Amino acid sequence: MEKKVHLKDDTEVLIRDLRDDDVERSLTFFQDLPAADRIYLRNDVTRREVIEERIGRMRTGKTLRLVAVNDNDQIVADGSLESEGYAWKDHVAELRLIVAAAYQRKALGMLLARELYLHAASKRVEELVARIMRPQKAALKVVARLGFKEEAVLRDYVRDIKGDKHDLIIMRCKLQNLLGELEQYFSLSDWQRTR
Repeated sequence: MEKKVHLKDDTEVLIRDLRDDDVERSLTFFQDLPAADRIYLRNDVTRREVIEERIGRMRTGKTLRLVAVNDNDQIVADGSLESEGYAWKDHVAELRLIVAAAYQRKALGMLLARELYLHAASKRVEELVARIMRPQKAALKVVARLGFKEEAVLRDYVRDIKGDKHDLIIMRCKLQNLLGELEQYFSLSDWQRTR
């Protein structure tokens, strides 16, 4: 999958599948994120073996990982759709997104979410889940804007990279609701180039 899109400020980026040759680009992207953004990520993605494992998991067909690349061939956003893949949860996938600070508030996260939505729909996914630590206020706001609703809170359930415990908030969205939120977002905006 490859698709050129224009952001709100008219910057052009390419949204495409993460590839085997993206190890260095991916490492640079995650290492360049502010520590405050990386601290809540599930894995220490500043380590080469973690990046290689993420790319390898894509070969199983259970994970789709998309990246947005700027005109300097640098990754500026990373998004994934991870299927639960078991018979009783094969209709559920987890949505994960992270955007470089310089590209936030330009609708890149929404554009990436739309591409992940299209993939989920083609795989007959019915529901999406997002798992977010309580201190991730911006992430909570973004997924709520996409139509996710809080389903459960597991108190002091997860640890950040420093080892501090936090509540894990589990949010869920029916795929049809996500489409409605994305369509409303793009139709209400005066920014129509990517429709």
